[in-house]
Amino acid sequence: MEKEKTVFLNEVSFTISSLALQAILYEVSCFPSPGLVSPVSNGAHKDMNYFTFMDSTAVLSKYLALFVQQGYSNQAYQDIFNNIRAIGIEAEKDMFKKTKGINTHKGMLFLMGVACAAAGKAVYEKKAFGEVRNIITKMTEGLVENELLTLVNKPELSHGEKIYLKFKNEGIRGEVERGIPTVFQYSLELFKQNADLSLNDRLVHTLIGIMATCNDTTIIHRHNVETLESVKEKARCIIEIGGMRSTQGRIQIEKMCQEFIAKNISPGGSADLLGVTVFLYLVEQYMDGNKRIS
Repeated sequence: MEKEKTVFLNEVSFTISSLALQAILYEVSCFPSPGLVSPVSNGAHKDMNYFTFMDSTAVLSKYLALFVQQGYSNQAYQDIFNNIRAIGIEAEKDMFKKTKGINTHKGMLFLMGVACAAAGKAVYEKKAFGEVRNIITKMTEGLVENELLTLVNKPELSHGEKIYLKFKNEGIRGEVERGIPTVFQYSLELFKQNADLSLNDRLVHTLIGIMATCNDTTIIHRHNVETLESVKEKARCIIEIGGMRSTQGRIQIEKMCQEFIAKNISPGGSADLLGVTVFLYLVEQYMDGNKRIS
């Protein structure tokens, strides 16, 4: 039997990690979400369902607090990043053990880990919410150069690494090194602008918006760049006709759900970015002193 570890967590880490947990649950709970797992569909996935995601989220919950606590410290930015990656490796092992080898949250774990640590650091340093993005770029500076430009002789490659070598798509590493621009420059504002929608419809509308802009490596891995571009174009058209704000938009989203199941298309990268969008929205409220976090 392994020796039990004693971990002390501060209240800030508990609070911010609870927002991350909330965001992850929101992402998987909204529907219709084309190709993705939700309470009403397994999407384009035959090996997982809504409860697989619940199991995975539950086992990862403690690690979210540990990510925040690494940030909520006087450590240097890149030391924080190195430490959360080590924690992330342990989290990934626990995830796969819980899900019996099914990858539910690997991408989400990486993005949310970085976002949690950066939020913790911003609060620790008493910075404004706008500094969270700058902290992310400082934490991950040199990531693409250090990890993707040196792959030629690496014996075993991840899906993202293979895609980079073939298509020069920097994927999730490039996204975080640039400070998650998809969220900070687009989807966060999109989510705010649609606050008059029901929460479910607001989430779906934001998801479609992200799909219209995201170079989703999950789609490339399952299919090819042409399929990705087709998905982006269809999502753009749906947003242009109103998305979840219009009857025609809703009809097209339902059609997309059926098409993605038939063609085995899953925009998993976009789903991860939706989760981070919601998390950063909640963090901004928290940092602004808004007691009603919803």
